[in-house]
Amino acid sequence: MTSAILIAHGSPADPEPQERAMQALAARVRLWLPGWQIRGTTLALPGALEAATKALPDALIYPFFMAEGFFTRRQLPKRLAAAGMKSPHQLPAFGHDPELPALLARTARAAAQTHGLPEAQTTLLLAAHGSQVSRASATITEQMAEALRQATRFHVVTGYVEEDPLLHHAAQILGPALCLPFFATRAGHVAQDVPQALAEANFPGPLLPAIGEHPQVAPLIAAALTRATTHVFSGPSFSV
Repeated sequence: MTSAILIAHGSPADPEPQERAMQALAARVRLWLPGWQIRGTTLALPGALEAATKALPDALIYPFFMAEGFFTRRQLPKRLAAAGMKSPHQLPAFGHDPELPALLARTARAAAQTHGLPEAQTTLLLAAHGSQVSRASATITEQMAEALRQATRFHVVTGYVEEDPLLHHAAQILGPALCLPFFATRAGHVAQDVPQALAEANFPGPLLPAIGEHPQVAPLIAAALTRATTHVFSGPSFSV
């Protein structure tokens, strides 16, 4: 099996930009997997998922989501079945990739060095979505935060857009700080809600791009797809 569909939630209010972003991500992943057919799409743009599954009916499904929750376990399988895919092979969500903690650590360290911030004296704020109805987002975020505490010298804290500790409270930090958004795409939360919360809190440090925008995400996805084709599955690991 050498085809895959990368699927993100997208933005229902303005679906086209995220659809283009997923297509661009698919193109970058193809650079690491010569000979593969890879498409990127979203759930938000009407007809887009159906077009992708029609073009690649036997594709691996890669959920470009941060948590295994309602959308990956219920909504996405339902949409795939409605599109005619029978028993698709769906990989774990991006946020559960075993290589993601290491990428987070490298990203934070590089940013601290760029901005002249001493790691041991810097607070790393991991900003995430959260939810009032599900613990999925908070659970994986807190696991990532603990992995970063074990692997780095940052003082790591978490803040959420939709649950406590709310981001504008968590961001009230004195001293050197960085904010790293634990999001897959640059949609409304990353583009608007996160910067607004940091401004409200007078956050003292830089806001980094969402981790899903990192250039090393494409090879990370390519490696996950390769593991899937060779049936090498090691459950989520948080070692760095």
